[in-house]
Amino acid sequence: MNNILIVSGHTDLNDSVANKKILDILDEKLPQSRQVHLAELYPDFTIDVAAEQEKLLWADVIVLQFPVFWFSAPSLLHRWLETVFLHGFSHGSTGDKLRGKKLVLSYTTGAPAEALDFDAFFLCLKTTAQFTGMEYVGSIVTGGVSYQMRENPELLAQIHAKAAAHAERLIALLEA
Repeated sequence: MNNILIVSGHTDLNDSVANKKILDILDEKLPQSRQVHLAELYPDFTIDVAAEQEKLLWADVIVLQFPVFWFSAPSLLHRWLETVFLHGFSHGSTGDKLRGKKLVLSYTTGAPAEALDFDAFFLCLKTTAQFTGMEYVGSIVTGGVSYQMRENPELLAQIHAKAAAHAERLIALLEA
C-alpha cells in the first residue's frame, strides 16, 4: 500500500468522540500510515513548515481528517495549509512537490449528512488539489455525530458505530 499521511485537523481530540474513534481505527488497521495531530503539535498555531513539508514529501496519499466547524474545516487545518503549501513547494514554476499525490477529505458533522451539500463547502480544498497537481480522490462524510449525543449511552454507541463505519469506508477508498 502507498505511504498514507493522515492529518487530523480536530482542535481537541481529547474532547472528540467520532474523530478520535476514526483515528484510532485507522491507526490500528493502517499501521504503515502516519498520523499528524495538528492540535497536539501546534496548539499555538506556530507550524514547523520544514517538518510538515517533509511529511508531505514522504506521502503518496494525504488524508485530511476533521470535523466540520461552522460549515468549514477547523481554523488550525486552514492555518496548516496556508503555512505549509508555499509557492515554490506546492505551486508556482518550481512548486511541484505535491504533483501526483492523492488527496482524500474525511470529515464528520453533527448535522445529518443529507441536511446540506457538505461537499460544496470544501470546493476550496478540491481546488487546492487541482492547483497543486494533486489528484482529488474523493471524500468520506459522516453526519449525525453531534456532541449533544454523547450524554446518552445509546446515542453515544450510535456515534461509535457511525465512526467505525466511516473508518471502514475510508480504508476501502484508500485500498481501491
